[in-house]
Amino acid sequence: MSIHFVDTHCHFDFPPFTGAEAESLHLAQQSGVRDIIVPAVTADRFHGILSLAKKFPQLYAALGLHPLYIAQHTDEDLALLDTLLSQRDPRVVAVGEIGLDLFMETPMFEQQQRLLKAQFALAKRETLPVILHSRRSHDQLAAMLRQAKLPATGVVHGFAGSLSQAQAFIKLGFAIGVGGTISYARAQKTRQVMAQLPLSSLLLETDAPDMPLQGFQGQPNRPERAAAVFDVLCELRPERREDIAAALLANTRRVFNLPSD
Repeated sequence: MSIHFVDTHCHFDFPPFTGAEAESLHLAQQSGVRDIIVPAVTADRFHGILSLAKKFPQLYAALGLHPLYIAQHTDEDLALLDTLLSQRDPRVVAVGEIGLDLFMETPMFEQQQRLLKAQFALAKRETLPVILHSRRSHDQLAAMLRQAKLPATGVVHGFAGSLSQAQAFIKLGFAIGVGGTISYARAQKTRQVMAQLPLSSLLLETDAPDMPLQGFQGQPNRPERAAAVFDVLCELRPERREDIAAALLANTRRVFNLPSD
């Protein structure tokens, strides 16, 4: 059986992919990465991501307002998100990247929570899953998710919290995104968490061009390196490679409601 992957989190609308999309997709495909989900971070990127997803059948879009840019999001941005989601383009598979971030210098946390609540309401209305960003805010995010009762759940991406925090998200029905962090020997806590979680709760991602893997520091991360993240995950887990690959794919299709081959 040929092993293939979905990179469930790649900012393909940023350099170094801009202007080199076809070549980048070819490289990804050569390493088994068949599809890529591209989450937005700001409203001015929505239309670009949508046109990428319409032009390249390997790409799917997620639209959302990222907490890192909380100081620049406006009511008009939220209104645009509302409009685009209500149009239900079939290439849009999630609301994201949305979430909470307490790692920033000026988090404007109340505003972040207000914005997230508004985006949860849109995800709920459209029955779309969410792609969640969370830094130093896992407990606060889990509390908001408990309250929101989203019908289509989603994924906590690039997870680096504790085992009990991961289990709290899984209990709420959310998947956990496994990225390049596990390639670093010093990331013992995250490696142990990914080794212990149920395989049925894991998704593969790169967060490219961010989160470079061990050995590629200082270089932009790339979607084809999802295969290297997979290799490390296989070293950490007891299941057979084929079973891990099949589970990751099945989990991705379930969470994002993607078509089967």
